[in-house]
Parts: sequence; C-alpha cells; structure tokens
Amino acid sequence: MSAQTETVRRLSVVDIARLYADGVRIATITAYDFPTAALVDEAGIPLILVGDSLAQVMLGYDTTVRVTMDEMLHHTKAVVRGTKRALIVADMPFLSYATPDDAVANAGRFLREGGVQAVKIEGGVRSAKSIDALVKAGIPVMGHIGLTPQAINAIGKVRVQGKSREQARQLLADALAVQEAGAFSVVLELVPGQLAAAITERLRIPTIGIGAGAGCSGQIQVINDTLGFGDWTPKHARRYADLRGTILDAVSRYRADVEAGTFPGDAETVLMDEAVLDEVLGRSQADRPEMAAGVADLAGIPLDRDL
Repeated sequence: MSAQTETVRRLSVVDIARLYADGVRIATITAYDFPTAALVDEAGIPLILVGDSLAQVMLGYDTTVRVTMDEMLHHTKAVVRGTKRALIVADMPFLSYATPDDAVANAGRFLREGGVQAVKIEGGVRSAKSIDALVKAGIPVMGHIGLTPQAINAIGKVRVQGKSREQARQLLADALAVQEAGAFSVVLELVPGQLAAAITERLRIPTIGIGAGAGCSGQIQVINDTLGFGDWTPKHARRYADLRGTILDAVSRYRADVEAGTFPGDAETVLMDEAVLDEVLGRSQADRPEMAAGVADLAGIPLDRDL
C-alpha cells in the first residue's frame, strides 16, 4: 500500500506574516499565465503577484494605465489555475479603487471570480481609506508606495522616489498609513536603499522591495526581467536566464528545418498500414480484377472523387 499523498495547502497572509516573523526573506515574483505560474509555484515561491505590469510585458500597452479589470481577471484566473501552494495577489488596475465602494466591488471580483487571496493597491495616504474598507470587508491588501506606475502621467517619468527630505518624509508617512489601514505588506518601488531599510525597521508588516535595496523584508521582480525575455534589463533586476536568446535560437532552427524539409522527420511522423491505404485509394487486390476486365486503369481513386 502506497503512502498517502500529502495534501498541498495554499498559503495565506497568516503564513506570510509567519515567514516575516521568522526572519525569512520573502521571495515574490510576477506571473501572468498558467504554465509560468505552475513553474513558479513548483519552484517554491510563496507569493505571486499578477501585476498590472502585464499591460506592457504581455499585452504591449505603453503604460499600466491601459489595462482593464477584465484583462486583469483573465490573466489572474490562469495564474490561479496553474498554482496550488503560492498566495496569489492581484493588482488592482487604474481607477478600480478610486473610492472605497469601487475598491470593495472590484476587489470582490478578484476574490470571487479570479480566486486570489489578496489584492494590491498603489498609493499610501491617498489610498488609506480604500485599504481600510477592503480590510474591513475581509479582503487582504498589499500596499504599494514609492514609484507608483499608475501615476506615471503625474510623475512624468520612471525615476527613484524619496531622495529629497520632503519626498522621504512623505514615503514614511505613506508606509505608516498603509500599515495602519490594515495592509498585510507593502511594496517599496524605486526607493533609495537606506530609506527603504529605515522604513522596514519602523513597520510591523513586511516590506517587499523592487529597486529598493536589500534592507527590505522580501523582494519582487517582473518575471520577464528575471528570465531575460527582453533585450534590456532594468538596473534593479538581475537576469537569471536568457530566454530571449534561447527562444530566438530555437525558433530560427525550427524555421530552417521546415524550409530544408528536415522537419518533420521519421520520429515526428505517424504511419498507417500500407494495405489499408491501398484499400482507401483503390489500389488493393480487390480492385485489380475489375481493372483487368476492361475498365480503364484509374491508378487508384482520384483524390477529388466523391466517395
């Protein structure tokens, strides 16, 4: 009798809090589709974000502002189906949480339809009321401060946030506001390393950094950067693979094999019994006497004949 297979349990925000309390740095990464999510889950990543970054890296939009709730839900469902253990967080798209009522309604769709366990919201002080409303509704929230890509039209361009005294103080206020509103964690994006470490020391919830140095409680990266899908890597990212080169090489060799007639070969081809094929095409023994009796040699049944 074989040993009973251990049931895989999906992680919750309580598990993330336990990792934080135990001093375990929380490895987080984005995923946008079923097969990638399955691999990330198998690799043991405890927290997966279905980021609105899919607007650019998957859908080809120029900014994250363009992605819709329906598009986010479509990809979120695929990620949830591909995972068994990781906590899945869905990014709330632009204007989906402008008011507390909007936030609850749209986040509710992510949990009910998408199957996630939490949502992420950009903004600190300005988003505190929406975070509070979500937490009171039983929806776990991850905050996001520093560079907030959905505000790119107000920021002007992608750049480090918090270098000046005023900005640094505002970021600390934002972090505290997110915590006090009930978020279980907060992303710090493009924040000076010293400031990110200082914020982390002052919070009771984990900070997840991206371009914010090693002093955070964990790190998050866009998986396309980590796997080397593009021809450019942001300063804050590290390539752990070169899938762009691998894919280009594989597809180029495939094209060459097709053009040369070497694919498919015997190994990729299914054959049938020649006798059966002869019967189908009118070339069997049963057809020969009829042809010998004076019927014109048809050399088999024409392929365009109505059978």
